[in-house]
Parts: sequence; C-alpha cells; structure tokens
Amino acid sequence: MVARGVPAKTAAALAAVLFSETQSSNWWRDINDSPFWQDRIFLLLAALYGIVSAVALVQLFRIQLRVPEYGWTTQKVFHFLNFLVNGVRCSVFIFRRDVQKLQPEIVQHILLDMPSLAFFTTYALLVLFWAEIYYQARAVSTDGLRPCFYTINAVAYIVQIALWLILWWKPVSVLVIMSKMFFAGVSLFAALGFLLYGGRLFLMLQRFPVESKGRRKKLQEVGYVTTICFSCFLVRCVMMCFNAFDKAADLDVLDHPILNFIYYLLVEILPSSLVLFILRKLPPKRGITQYHPIR
Repeated sequence: MVARGVPAKTAAALAAVLFSETQSSNWWRDINDSPFWQDRIFLLLAALYGIVSAVALVQLFRIQLRVPEYGWTTQKVFHFLNFLVNGVRCSVFIFRRDVQKLQPEIVQHILLDMPSLAFFTTYALLVLFWAEIYYQARAVSTDGLRPCFYTINAVAYIVQIALWLILWWKPVSVLVIMSKMFFAGVSLFAALGFLLYGGRLFLMLQRFPVESKGRRKKLQEVGYVTTICFSCFLVRCVMMCFNAFDKAADLDVLDHPILNFIYYLLVEILPSSLVLFILRKLPPKRGITQYHPIR
C-alpha cells in the first residue's frame, strides 16, 4: 500500500503544480484578451498621464508667476515639455482603440513613438543643464554644449522620421525592428548621459569644501534624479530590445495591456512623477540671486 501511495501523492502534487501554473497563466491571458480590461487599463494609463501633465503645467505657471521677468528658462522649458509629452500620451491612450485602426499603419507608429522621442528631448535638456553647471564650476567653456544638444536631437529626429518614411513606402518587418532598435540605442545614450554628467556633478558637489544645508539638498537632488533617470532609460532600452524581437513583448498591440501598463509606468509615469516632485522647488525671486534664462 505504501508503494502504491507514494506515486499517487507525487502525481497529485504534480497535478496541483500544473493546475496552479495553468491558472496563473490563464488570468494573464484572460485579461489580455478581454476588451473590458484592455479599455480599463488604457484609461488608467491615460488618467495617470493626465495627472502628471497637469502637475507639470501647474508647476510651469508657478515658476512663471515667481519670475515673470525672465523668458523661457531651462526650468520652464523642462516643465513645458513634460506637460506636452504626458498630455499627448494621455490623449493617445484615451483613444487607444481608435489609434489601432488608423491607416496607413505608419500613423500608429508615429503616434505611439513620437512622444518617446519628445521624452528623450525633455530629459536630455536636464543633462544639458547639469553639464553646463559642471563645466562652469570648473571654469571650462560651455559654448559647444547647446549646439551639441541641438545636433544630437536633430539627428535622432531625422533618423527616426527617415525610418518612418521608408516604412510607409515599403512596410517590412526588418524596418520595424530597426526603428525599435534605434529607440533602444537612443535610450541607452540618454542613460549614459545621466550617468556621466549626473555622476560628475554628484562627485563635484561631494568634494565641495563648504558644508551647508543647500549643498546637502542639491547633492541629494542630483543623486536621486540621476538614479531615477538612468534606471528608466536603461529599462526602456532593454524593453525595446525585447519588443523588437519577441512578439510576446510587443507594446504596439491592444492585446498586451498588462505589459503596456508595466512598461509605461516604469519608464515614463513613475520617473516623471518622481523627478517633478524632487525638482518642485521654485527659483529664487529676482534680486536674491542670479537666474539665467536660456540663451
């Protein structure tokens, strides 16, 4: 009886494991295949993007009221771009099902991918700002930084637009893969930019001889933002690589709402929210200290 009982228990345990695995995979598949859950998850993403966009706009107005005598400062442009990127994402996810029906298919790619490029520009502006502070503190000329920033962004947009036009003319899967791998490369470039200049600025502030509350707060600010932005762009790079070669990781379809939610939450919504919170401090009023507008 014992000899017969052991295989029976083993078989029962194996059946239980298989059943639990089947159940866990079923709920994921059931949600992905359900139009009800697809719509709810995309509307939740739209709501989250809408909140981030509204916060960025409110902060932009607060900065303008604080220093109305200055034009478009780096801080104002950063918040305006955050408002724009998150606002467009919000609109796209509200009408996600309609976007999926647009023809030619290249229009879908543009609506889903253009905000990603704008997100890159938004946070590249932060890298530029830190690079200027770093080189100015070391008495090194910063004349070449802004032309370099504009050139990098121009190249990124030109290459991506060229890929879209070729894809419109001849829609082949290889070009779709190239477009996604290009996004992965752009994201990796941004991650390295944050690591390089955020890390340099952090180390410079750490070596600063005068101990003060302002220095400690700025040190924490740079450290937190560098870690958040480096991580989000690195995750985006890895996810875009999977997205390019694995159909199960495709982000451009309606029937992967859970994956979309996790991806956009990790690479855009959460980082943007945290950075806006960390950089919430308003600039000093005129006459307290020097505040330079964008040249």
